[in-house]
Amino acid sequence: MKKKIFCAISLIITPILILILMTTINIKRLPDKIYTKDERTVPSIAPIGNTIDKISNSKDQYEIKFLGMIPLKSVQVQNVKDLEVYPGGNPIGVRVSSEGVLVVGYSDIEINSKKEESPGKLGGLEIGDIILKVNGENMENVTDLLKTIKECQQEDVKVDILRRGEKLTKVIHLRKENDKDYKIGLWIRDSTAGVGTMTFVDEKTKKFGALGHPITDCDTNEPFLIKKGDVLDSTIISVKKGEKGDPGELKGIFINENTPKGNIQKNTQSGIFGNIDDVKSMRKEIKPLKVGFRDEITTGKAKIITTIDESGPQEFDIEIEKLLNQTSVGSKSMVIKITDPRLLEKTGGIVQGMSGSPIIQNNKIIGAVTHVLINKPDTGYGIYIEWMLQDAGIIK
Repeated sequence: MKKKIFCAISLIITPILILILMTTINIKRLPDKIYTKDERTVPSIAPIGNTIDKISNSKDQYEIKFLGMIPLKSVQVQNVKDLEVYPGGNPIGVRVSSEGVLVVGYSDIEINSKKEESPGKLGGLEIGDIILKVNGENMENVTDLLKTIKECQQEDVKVDILRRGEKLTKVIHLRKENDKDYKIGLWIRDSTAGVGTMTFVDEKTKKFGALGHPITDCDTNEPFLIKKGDVLDSTIISVKKGEKGDPGELKGIFINENTPKGNIQKNTQSGIFGNIDDVKSMRKEIKPLKVGFRDEITTGKAKIITTIDESGPQEFDIEIEKLLNQTSVGSKSMVIKITDPRLLEKTGGIVQGMSGSPIIQNNKIIGAVTHVLINKPDTGYGIYIEWMLQDAGIIK
């Protein structure tokens, strides 16, 4: 008898426990903010067996309840209707200078004809640190730092740095190299430049988004803290085809370096963002496209717009193989595969410089190319367009 009762209880409890487990997993995957074009689709957000209802006296806050009774999570649902942007696909030159001076390496110094370890390293400076001040003076560029160290009248200097978002102060004991000038023993940088691809331009606000991932320093792999940046005209002059284990590259040159097309204001996990001075010159004859948010994207056929030669932006076929659940901004939102034989013949797949190429599905812009798989050059990642639109300030 007891065994029968136990079995009956198990039959009731087991499905509930499974439902709780599934709900917990799915809830964790939900972002805190969800964009939709039709509020009627909101009920589909809630995991199976649960409900989602608008919180009373709230404009856009909804609450997911387990079995319609137990509150589990509050999400913000923003209704975005008929948003359109101009797709990019055109190459752009990117030229940025950093906030402060970036430490990219250590340099030994010579004391009495013997090599000594870097004073900066001994004083606690790390590769990737951004030097903001020395003895209270702002370090705007490499020249400032070199001049300040050279003219120091004392061995110990106070260095204010920024390390992974945290401000710190270090005291560095300088050394005179062979009784000459003081040395800090660092390799430093204050600017970088390269070629990428424009993702979109918004004619109404003149805001743009590009790259789909942050600009990182080639030595430290840390995001560049931008003080000032320019968007320049660029043209593709050659292509290095990608192969397994050896990523390819679009090689381009800047045009009219003295007349930037716009300015770069932000460098975030989802790309670079700023304003374009002359939107018409950037979009040329391209028509605007509606935006497709993640709830509209499906696996299957899609296209990218990119430039690989003097012909300008062209459409190429791809396959969206997998959509990834993201609760926060990330440049790896979907797995994509190049299927167009023309692009495979020319580039081997996704190559450096193609980052930012808009992804189009059902005549809507849904994302941008971001990364390539080193050992599988025809396959890589794309980012959801909503992350880029959010960082650009076009949606909130």
